[in-house]
Formats: sequence, C-alpha cells, structure tokens
Amino acid sequence: MRKILKYILIALLLVLVVGGIILYVMSRPDVARFSTAELSGRVPVMAPQDSQTIPTMNVPEATKWPAGEAPRVAAGLRVERFAEGLAHPRTIFVLPNGDVLVAESESPPRDTSGIEGQIMGKMMSKAGAGGKSANRISLLRDADGDGKAEIKTAYITGLNSPYGIALVGKTLYVANTDALLAFPYVEGETVMSGKPTKIVDLPAKGTNRHWTKSLAAAPNGWLYIGVGADSNIGEKGMNQEFRRAAVLEVRPENKYVRTFAAGIRNPVGLAFYPGSDQLWTVVNERDMLGSDLVPDYLAEVDEGDFYGWPWYYWGGFVDSRVAPDADDRRQYVRRPEYALGAHTAPLGMTFTTGLDLGDRFANGALIARHGSWNREPVAGYDVVFVKFGANGKPVDALPITLLDQFLSKDAKTTRGRPADVKVAKDGSALIADDTGNTIWRVSKAG
Repeated sequence: MRKILKYILIALLLVLVVGGIILYVMSRPDVARFSTAELSGRVPVMAPQDSQTIPTMNVPEATKWPAGEAPRVAAGLRVERFAEGLAHPRTIFVLPNGDVLVAESESPPRDTSGIEGQIMGKMMSKAGAGGKSANRISLLRDADGDGKAEIKTAYITGLNSPYGIALVGKTLYVANTDALLAFPYVEGETVMSGKPTKIVDLPAKGTNRHWTKSLAAAPNGWLYIGVGADSNIGEKGMNQEFRRAAVLEVRPENKYVRTFAAGIRNPVGLAFYPGSDQLWTVVNERDMLGSDLVPDYLAEVDEGDFYGWPWYYWGGFVDSRVAPDADDRRQYVRRPEYALGAHTAPLGMTFTTGLDLGDRFANGALIARHGSWNREPVAGYDVVFVKFGANGKPVDALPITLLDQFLSKDAKTTRGRPADVKVAKDGSALIADDTGNTIWRVSKAG
C-alpha cells in the first residue's frame, strides 16, 4: 500500500511539475521580431500569427509628471501646459470662438468578478484607468491669448461616459456611451443652459468592452459614430455585436440610424478630410496574435465598406482562430490605407488644416497613440504625423513624431498617455493627456 501511495505521489508531483512548466511557457511574453517602424506605413510587414492562450501583458505603471517636466517635442517647437488638474481628459473639441471643450471621462462601471474581471481591473488600475468617471464636459478659455487657459468651468455635467463631441449650426452633439444627445449651443456660455434631447440609443449592452463613442459631423450635418466591438474576435457570439465594430450614420432630423461601414474592430478617432465629405478613422485591431500582429491602422471609410473583423485582417489575411465566414467575404475585404504599428492604440486624430507648426506638419493627420498593454517591447505613447499627398491619401513615408517621452526610458512607467489631438484656433496643437490630467499645447518656438 505504501509503495502504491509513493507512486501516486510521484505521479502527482510529475503532473504538477510538467503543468507548471507548460503554464510558465504559455505565460511568457511574445517578444516582437519587428520594430514599430517596420509594422507601419502603406506596406507594413505582415508577421506570422502566434496565437496566444494567455496574452502578453506588459503594462507600464502610471505615475505623474514631476513639476517642470513635459513630453519631448519635435525640433523647432515648444510644448507647455495649456490646462492641468483635469479628471482623465479623453477628447477635445475646439469651438468656433476658440473655446475648448474637454470630455473628462472613463469607462462605465465594469464587472470585476471572476478571474478575467479581476485581472482586467488590476491591469487598468496600473495603467491609470478604471477609476470613477467624472462624466462631464469642461470648457477651457484662454481669454488673454497667453497659451494657458485661465478659465475652466464644468460646461455639461451628469453625462454617462461621454466621448464624442460635434457642433452643427446651433446644436452641440455629445455621444455618451449609450446614447447620442443634442444640446442647444449658445456661443460664449461657460455653462450649458439648455437641456438635452436624446437623438438615438447607442450599443452599450454586454461587457461594453469598447465603450468610447467617437463622433464626427459631415458637411451636410449628418453624424458618424465609431462603435467598437464587444469582444476580441467575436468569441462572445456575433449576436452580441449588433451595430458594433462599425461606423454608424445618424441623420438627426429624423433620428434615423444605420450601419455605414462594418468589420472595423474599434474605430476611435473620426475626421473628415478637409474640404471634402471623405471620412477617415483610426482603428485599434485585434489582440492575442503576438506582439507583431495585427497593425492598428488609419483608414478611409466609404458607404458599405467591410474591413474584415473578426474573420479577416489587413485586406484579407484569415484569422485562424475564428470559425470560417459563412458568406466567404474575403474578396470584399477592404485593405487599410496606412498601418500605425501593432498595439499602438491610436485614439484621437485630426487633420492639420489651420495648424501653424511649419511645412513638416502641413497636409496630413495628427494621431495620438495611447500606447500598448500587450506588446514586448511596448509601442506607441506618442503623437505622430502622417503626411498626405495631393490625392488626399497618405504618402509612402513613415510617421513623423510630434510629441513623445510620455514613457520612461526603461519603459516601466508612464507619466502620461496621449488620448486626443486637435488644432486650436491660434494654430497650435492641443493634446489630451488622460493619465497626466493635462492638456498640452504645442506651438512654434519663440
């Protein structure tokens, strides 16, 4: 009996050792074989798939900016604090009179029960997110033109994880996580006096994993809303993805809503190319295919476009983890115009009309890359410029860095994370730093 018990204990020990080795190997980070530069541009490297059961988790810890320190800015320019002491500023909207609206917002309350929920909660907390949302839009005003906002007021309060902001005529639209609202806009007011009207509901059921609802107004007054997927690759069932992973079109005059373009995992920043009705977006692609896949991207969006999620990526590469597409639409998948590196997490974007930072940053798009949580080494944590040609498309060149060093030299901590970028009325660039609780202003030196 003792002999049998001894063999059983030895077998159990071997199982534990082998299981521990397997778990250790599975939990090791997938180290990138290509640089972010190689995974960027019009023709990026397409790395082999490395399907992961346990994702690479490499989350720099959020700290604060020391007094007197700032991100590094491109040569010939200067960066300074336009406003500070905000509560997780995510998006910026510049009003015609030069006032600046800032959505101070975080995700709605999440379910942190279970192993997945607990891990997600700890990871978000380490990255400087996951706190209670301020649920407001603040107004910033630089009345004396010295490059600093001396007036800061709570312009609209009582919102629900607000993100997108747009102005059409005398109507200010705000995209909450669950609804599009309209407010009567009065120029010069520092506190919204009017009451909201709900235009349409927006997808917010399930986990609401991608909660942001970006917003852009077309020249004709119709609105376009970016809605992210509720999952990574549809693993919760595609019935959970109704009107998600899509750009929605809303016609406010009759509250009509439809899917304008689909198969776009998480379209965050939205903007119309200057002088046209051509819509562009920056997209956060899928996870757990390794540190080199899939490149996040900048894309033109036309009516009826299909960008492949969850079955395909980058114009038709098949995601081997997903059950085959019943309709076999691979030949109809549109390829993105420009890659922004794997897992860089582009959020806000704007075209540079009115920007006064010199010819280097003329005719193109500024993009705030929030930074990776699942790549080794980390990527993003900067603001970059993508040059466009006379044809209204990105040129064949790598992005130019406008602002960086949000990340520490050892890549273990961040002092801030860029979340949005817009052009101010005076031609400077304004950058929302959500964990640094600051709006940075970039202008010409001197």
